[in-house]
Amino acid sequence: MIKRKQQQVSYLSGEAGFTIIESLVAILIVAILLAAIAPTIVIATATRVQSKRVEQATQAARSFIDGVKSGAVTTPATTITLTQSAAATPRSLGDNLLTTTNMPVPATSTSLTSLYCVTKDTNNNITIANPDCTSNTNKIFYIQAVKIVVTGSNPTDTTTGLPKDGYRLGIRVYRSDIDINKTVYASDSNNRKTQSTFTGTLGNSQSPLVEMTTEIGSRNTSFNALCQRLAITGSTTSNTTCN
Repeated sequence: MIKRKQQQVSYLSGEAGFTIIESLVAILIVAILLAAIAPTIVIATATRVQSKRVEQATQAARSFIDGVKSGAVTTPATTITLTQSAAATPRSLGDNLLTTTNMPVPATSTSLTSLYCVTKDTNNNITIANPDCTSNTNKIFYIQAVKIVVTGSNPTDTTTGLPKDGYRLGIRVYRSDIDINKTVYASDSNNRKTQSTFTGTLGNSQSPLVEMTTEIGSRNTSFNALCQRLAITGSTTSNTTCN
């Protein structure tokens, strides 16, 4: 009897691998995709870091204001003096803004003696140290501050040495990695130099993160004193009129 030899059927293996060409093509595609999305990732990360930094600087500025109001932080020694507003010699609201003219930027290493130090402990609690940051190594921000007063209309309290009718407080918050020996920037009459929260880099350490002004009143602060500081013409001898 003749027996037929059973034909063996071969099956393709499901464990076949990629060829070198296929692997190189896959790597090339992945590299192109990563190169396409990398700038977006970098911008998103930098913006998040910068936004957090600006938020912390704003928090530091508000803590500084609260400290000055309560007396826990020493009142700034530097003063910007404005002339009284009158019909013949009017002022504008722009006079209350901080510029490089009325509030020069820190220019030398000796300027550190007039800056306030902002530090943060392990619990993220912010502390404002009185001026002279030369020996403080744990700082996260510098604060530059001035008093804005109106000449002739705001007598000084002999007890506190502060204006009786209060004053306007001007603040700039700089990063701790600022290089005082290089050019330092701030807003002037033509350009706003504060750092933006949206940035493709980590920001400019030579520009302030925050610039702001606020009123520091007292129990003797009158409505007309505010009018004078805000450049609204009026007499400071009356508490009821502000023309």
